[in-house]
Amino acid sequence: MKDPLNLLVVGVGGQGNLLASFLLGSAAVEEGLYVSVGETYGATQRGGTVMSHVRLSRRRSYAPLMPEGSGDVLLGFEPVETLRILGSFGNRGTKVMVNPRPVYPLEVLSGQAKYPDVGEVLRAIRELSSETVVVEATELAKKAGNPAMMNVVMVGALVSKGWLPIRPETLRKVAVEIFGEGNPNLRALELGMEEGRR
Repeated sequence: MKDPLNLLVVGVGGQGNLLASFLLGSAAVEEGLYVSVGETYGATQRGGTVMSHVRLSRRRSYAPLMPEGSGDVLLGFEPVETLRILGSFGNRGTKVMVNPRPVYPLEVLSGQAKYPDVGEVLRAIRELSSETVVVEATELAKKAGNPAMMNVVMVGALVSKGWLPIRPETLRKVAVEIFGEGNPNLRALELGMEEGRR
């Protein structure tokens, strides 16, 4: 693997970024990796940007915040935010996994702004990345019982895709420790893993 491997988890306030980065970081520690996690927040209570930097290394700990242009993998919970952060932290080698379900900011809901066409946003993401995988995570989370578990679906899909040095069985073990047996989040994780293997 590239060392350090720089992962960004991007969404808006309330989408579960912190839980996602905690799950991934805990699984990476379980795999024996050095893990540094840093968070940056917009006005999260108003649907502002939340971005988690997760840096993985076999050799040593790195500063938690990665330099611009150095993202290797971007896990995006919201399409416009994914594109925006890809423009700053991505490069031609960045791989992107994105949930295409928009979260409309206040300006759009109040009619002061227009949300861009999601198809156009996804096309732009594909142009700026080396590989893009679209995961209908909100729909899969509904099947698991709650659309809010979209973040857990995305984590499962990312790990089973094989872009990170984390084995699915390690992630599953960590998830059971965090959520407890029988928790609906485990079903969301399984659905995400199935999707990532497709």
